[in-house]
Amino acid sequence: MNNTVHDSALGKSVLGSAHYNPALLFPIPRSAGRETLGLDASLPFAGIDIWNAYEVSWLDARGKPQVALGEFRIPASSPNLIESKSFKLYLNSINQTRCVNVEQVRAMLAADLSAAAGAEIGVTLSPLTNVAQAMAVIESLDGDCIDDLDIEVDYYGPPKPELLGLVSDAPVVEETLVSHLLKSNCPVTGQPDWASVQIRYSGRQIDRPGLLRYLVSYRNHDDFHEQCVERIFSDLLSRCAPQHLSVRARYTRRGGLDINPWRTTSDGATTDNPRLVRQ
Repeated sequence: MNNTVHDSALGKSVLGSAHYNPALLFPIPRSAGRETLGLDASLPFAGIDIWNAYEVSWLDARGKPQVALGEFRIPASSPNLIESKSFKLYLNSINQTRCVNVEQVRAMLAADLSAAAGAEIGVTLSPLTNVAQAMAVIESLDGDCIDDLDIEVDYYGPPKPELLGLVSDAPVVEETLVSHLLKSNCPVTGQPDWASVQIRYSGRQIDRPGLLRYLVSYRNHDDFHEQCVERIFSDLLSRCAPQHLSVRARYTRRGGLDINPWRTTSDGATTDNPRLVRQ
């Protein structure tokens, strides 16, 4: 039987575990959300979900606490996404676990998360002494920010792809557009999820006011981060028919985790992991 979000620990009072417990991880099939977009196994995109964890801790072989930052790369082709509260509870379950070195912790996390997602997960653990200077650097998403467009908005959901369109007599362009106004809600708790979104494309020029209104139409939409990005990607692809398209969102942190999905038409492409001002 497939897991649904309502079977998970999300939105419920749950006691954490003082002992290592990979069974806390709660996978949710991606197919459920993709079916609502008319997607099947032949996906129109490649991509990855980058999770950053700021509260990773364990004990060394002599019982002294260790801390690190974690980066987890989950391929969009994996059968399952992992529900975020279960991810957090799982990470907490290693807090009192003794490990001989950081590589043992990394390998353990990679094995457990890969089993839950159904695909190989890339895991990087960085001690704070190695990343303190790098993490102090706040970056910006490159591209033209469309948030200052002088438009009137009176629609806030559900997402309305009909708002998307092309410039009249649209020329073929290659451009990158950015908005910091993306907001959606947790599908169970209703808590807000805030994000910056970056859209790279080549093709006939997309109408910017329509794009901004479309992004604002997610404001009262309930869905996971990954599924929101896949919906944006699918709607842009079907409504605007770009020759190339990539969409990524950088969500703000909740519970010591931030989630950053990226989808692209380019097989084999990779993406970086910048830290934005709201992260």
